[in-house]
Amino acid sequence: MGDVVQSMQAYYAQRAAVYERVYHKPERQDELRALEAWIGPRFAGRDVLEVASGTGWWLPHAARHARAWLATDLNEETLAIARVKALPACVRFATLDAYAFDGLDVSRRFDAAFAGCWWSHVPLARLGCWLEALHARLAPGARVVFLDNSFVQASHLPITRRDAEGNTYQQRTLDDGSVHEVLKNFPRFEQARALLGPRARQARWNDIGHPLVHYWVLEYELA
Repeated sequence: MGDVVQSMQAYYAQRAAVYERVYHKPERQDELRALEAWIGPRFAGRDVLEVASGTGWWLPHAARHARAWLATDLNEETLAIARVKALPACVRFATLDAYAFDGLDVSRRFDAAFAGCWWSHVPLARLGCWLEALHARLAPGARVVFLDNSFVQASHLPITRRDAEGNTYQQRTLDDGSVHEVLKNFPRFEQARALLGPRARQARWNDIGHPLVHYWVLEYELA
């Protein structure tokens, strides 16, 4: 799985300059406006760790009421785009491997976490350990929000392969014509809830007061 993670890192570094095209698709606009309005109050007054923030699309909306926000990503190419945006004053950046969290102050415990379009890229065999590592950086009662693509995405980016562990993959073509195999899983609520177990209190799925077709949202509090 190390090769898969490295290849995806390279893919997103190459795609950084055009990554946000995906948020300009006409059929997604209604949902995106609803998500942008919903997400800010979820983190009001909180010290937030954002995992794999990429180009920072969600930052202006999600961080607007936060007390502090640390946006992290391993790719400097995507962080460079995020850094020049007009963002809330509470936002800080850090280059960080989402699988290790080694660069964080060991004494700091965040009371919230957010990851947009990250869960789907974590190999299934690593997902449980990754959640444990994330939760270890959070305080009891921390609010956690994951946002990601629903299976509708596969209508224009079909699943091309499934491996022995159940991970699914898509073939994606960049502007330079290069083709990349990208790990992309589409969990169901029952699967996510079973994986989280008693660690997650009041787990809610797509509970934003607006129908979701292109995205899914999982929100819970850390026990």
